[in-house]
Amino acid sequence: MAADLVDDTLETARLVLRPWSVDDAPDALAVFGDESVTRWLAPAVTRVPDVDDMRRLIGGWLTTPPPSPAGRWAVTTRDDGALVGALALLPLPPENDDLEIGWQLAPTAWGQGFAAEAGHAVAAHAFDRGVEELFAVVRPRNTRAARTATSIGMEWVGETDKYYDLRLQVYRLRKAELGVPRLPGA
Repeated sequence: MAADLVDDTLETARLVLRPWSVDDAPDALAVFGDESVTRWLAPAVTRVPDVDDMRRLIGGWLTTPPPSPAGRWAVTTRDDGALVGALALLPLPPENDDLEIGWQLAPTAWGQGFAAEAGHAVAAHAFDRGVEELFAVVRPRNTRAARTATSIGMEWVGETDKYYDLRLQVYRLRKAELGVPRLPGA
């Protein structure tokens, strides 16, 4: 699942991960305005109530981008350009020493492998820029996110309350592990 980088755009077999635009707000609201998505994101991101608030949120992302290789991408389908989700690679609070990979998809895009495909592309992007390991933090009952983390190749390493003042499951991916097939049950 190799990804090609064009400027700040990553491309995979089925997806284009591109920079956000405030014009994406109506489509992004299908992700960030949906309680079934945002219930897992708070307190980092809460449900966005309307298009104007979504425009402001995206505008904030564009005004204060994180330092490279971190970033935020709109996830679109290659065939028709439909915005199906978001992917972020951001420093984890409170110390900002660890990089978190996070994905959010519109419910209509669930179950198609888009999150794992996009996550794999962003992980490769980060590793190509010198990052040695990435983390995903998942709420204990968020089985969909846990499956996505393992689909990317991440390994469960335990639970912590270090991040966001929440009890979270931690998944890790090291540079040398990207693309290494995992045996069932391993």
